Amino acid sequence: MRGRDGGASLGVMSDSHTILRIEHRVPDYDQWKQAFDNDPVGRERMGVRRYQVLRPLDDPNYIMVDVEFDSRREAEDLLAAMREIWSRDGHRVSAGQQARIAEAVERREY
Repeated sequence: MRGRDGGASLGVMSDSHTILRIEHRVPDYDQWKQAFDNDPVGRERMGVRRYQVLRPLDDPNYIMVDVEFDSRREAEDLLAAMREIWSRDGHRVSAGQQARIAEAVERREY
C-alpha cells in the first residue's frame, strides 16, 4: 500500500472511504438477516463497496452494520432509501434504528 504522500506504508489504508454505520435492535436475528439478504435497496447498485455485520457478544438481538462507499453522497442516498424502508415494512424486523455517516481516516492491519 502507498500512503497519501505516495510513500510506502505497510498496513495503512491509503485512501479515505465513507462508512454508513447503522445500529438497531432485532426481535429475531434470523428473520432480520433474511430481510437484509433480500437487499431491498440494491446495495451494489447504490455504490456499496463492502459491508460487515456485527453483533455484540452479550446481546444477540442487537446489530451494527458498517457499509462502505467511495463517497458521502452514496452513503446519504442509501441512508435515505433505508429510512423509507424503515418507515414501511422495516419495523417488522428492526426497531430503534440509528445511523451515522463517518469518514474512515485510518485503518491499520498487523
